[in-house]
Amino acid sequence: MKFIHCADLHLDSKLSANLDNEKVRERRAEILHTFVRMVAYAAEQDVRGILIAGDMFDTKNISAMVRNTVISEIQRHPEINFYYLKGNHDNDNFLTEVETIENLKMFGDKWTTYTEANEKIVISGIELTAENSGSAAHTYTPDISKFNIVMMHGQQADGDSKHRAENINLKAYRNKGIDYLALGHVHAYQKEALDARGFYCYPGCLEGRGFDECGEHGFVLLDVDEETGLFSHTFVPFAHRKLYTLEVDVTGLGSTAQMAARIQELLDDRQYGKEDMLKVVLTGSVDVECEKDITYLAAMLADRFYFAKVYDETSISVNQADYMLDKTLKGEFVRMVMAQEHLSEEEKGNIIRYGLQALAGEEVC
Repeated sequence: MKFIHCADLHLDSKLSANLDNEKVRERRAEILHTFVRMVAYAAEQDVRGILIAGDMFDTKNISAMVRNTVISEIQRHPEINFYYLKGNHDNDNFLTEVETIENLKMFGDKWTTYTEANEKIVISGIELTAENSGSAAHTYTPDISKFNIVMMHGQQADGDSKHRAENINLKAYRNKGIDYLALGHVHAYQKEALDARGFYCYPGCLEGRGFDECGEHGFVLLDVDEETGLFSHTFVPFAHRKLYTLEVDVTGLGSTAQMAARIQELLDDRQYGKEDMLKVVLTGSVDVECEKDITYLAAMLADRFYFAKVYDETSISVNQADYMLDKTLKGEFVRMVMAQEHLSEEEKGNIIRYGLQALAGEEVC
């Protein structure tokens, strides 16, 4: 019997940190459509259940279009059970429309259990709160003769926390007969042994939304043999777009053209697609008189990717010997700044850079 384990879809995310309004609307639609594509994949693969381990939504005010689309997909596929456990971003607004959908299985702040495959597969879940997080493991009492799937949403931890309800003390769930601990909250795929019998897994988010969510994203496909209790586990990359961060060391380069060539050289070695999103981070040390135009570098990448931006994290180096005997206003300015003991080297470099740009009649940036 097959199951999909997904989490952290964050439908209706704001997505405004990087994108303009048009692309925000487009990405929201794409992320919702990835959910629709996942349900279609489940139907094609004869998946019996979709385990949604929290944070299906991202906002308290779910748009009518998103709500209606999710409800429609659930109702259109009565052959699939949707196991929906709320996360810290979810709320009760969605529930007002779905109480009568038979194939939508919900959880609460006490252990709720469902069965599949003539009760040979048991799916249990609990939504963690400040009141129940410390006792949840002690109140979980499974039948160890079954194949036990447990759903929770929270951050893995090595102990209990009185201050963070979303912490999940993995030690407390070891040796309790769990075969597969289906978690949500961590946005990158992770699978590790829980104990000698079972595993815990974060599938990661379905789509990367920002550059803190780079790399492959998708869901996990489980195929459980209900007779033997053995199962296969496959991560399925499924995101419409990928996000990448590319660090480019520009140490010693003196011009925008040289930096553009260095970026191009690194991109030639990577298989990034035109539909992907890219953040370039310039690193290293450059001379204080280096000519560097970040706007141009970003424009150079604009036609190559769905979205691209460039961050400047370089440090500025000043060779004092070059200015010691310079009797011009520039030399006097550099020596004056370098003599300020209360300034850090970074502050001196930035002041000198801006000052030299001003003296040369250039735009200060």
